[in-house]
Amino acid sequence: MSTSDAAGTPRGVAGGPSNERLEPSLAEVKFLTVAEVAAVMRVSKMTVYRLVHSGELTAVRVGRSFRVPEQAVHDYLRDAFIEAG
Repeated sequence: MSTSDAAGTPRGVAGGPSNERLEPSLAEVKFLTVAEVAAVMRVSKMTVYRLVHSGELTAVRVGRSFRVPEQAVHDYLRDAFIEAG
């Protein structure tokens, strides 16, 4: 049994009224290595590890390494940006 809105669109389905913001599917997420993140941010790998361990930068642990969603890097940099002056 499924629920739908007045137009017949199932709720909770992409394009349905209950989805405010669609998350990309896991297959569409680009994951970066710590070295790649360090190169993008122009910091050391140790700085990236500190950000991951402190929770400031989202990461997924794969075995003994970390993978960081590319969007998480962009979000971190956007939120960390300050106006000088």
